[in-house]
Amino acid sequence: MDPRQFRYFDILVALFVAVLLISNIASTKILTLWKFTFDGGTLLFPLSYIFGDILTEVYGYKRSRRIIWLGFISALLMSLVFYIVQVLPPATDWPNQQAFEQILGFLPRIVIASLLAYFAGEFTNSVTLSRLKIVTAGKHLWMRTIGSTLLGQGVDTIIFCLVAFYGVLPANVLWAVIVSNYIFKCSVEILFTPLTYGIVGFLKKKENLDTFDHGVRYNPFDLSL
Repeated sequence: MDPRQFRYFDILVALFVAVLLISNIASTKILTLWKFTFDGGTLLFPLSYIFGDILTEVYGYKRSRRIIWLGFISALLMSLVFYIVQVLPPATDWPNQQAFEQILGFLPRIVIASLLAYFAGEFTNSVTLSRLKIVTAGKHLWMRTIGSTLLGQGVDTIIFCLVAFYGVLPANVLWAVIVSNYIFKCSVEILFTPLTYGIVGFLKKKENLDTFDHGVRYNPFDLSL
């Protein structure tokens, strides 16, 4: 079925990309909440994995792969635009160039880290979820979403934190950020499992879909659009 015939597909795509872009900008700040130290993007970024689970579960691996690419390209474009704006000469009466560079000037490194982590983590999450769906014959959604998240978020968190903050944060702070990010992201996914169940059921019913196919075969390393 063509995605243009789906009632909610475009809404999920827009929200998914928005979450990714907002998370990248928010990640420029390191914050402390209770005993956890993490980048600001961690508050929102776990939702991207929930969206990824929903898209893969309802619309299939092939369509979710296309959305991953869309998010990848959108984040890259955002980084490029911010970089161009930064290097262009500011107006003589605009006093905020230094502030712009301190916050958004760090964004290209954040985005590069995010793209590498997102690319590896999201595809790990999506492929694992699809593979588990075949193994479990489409049952035990909770096990599939949590299992895929534990793997995907582990890959994502390690790559992102090392690329974004290695050499910038002291080693003890960097380690705290890695551990805190992983715990927080996985906890959000687990807590949102009932909501994920509800949304998947709602979408399958409204879209008149059941994407499980016992005979499905795909190449998880096929990254084409």
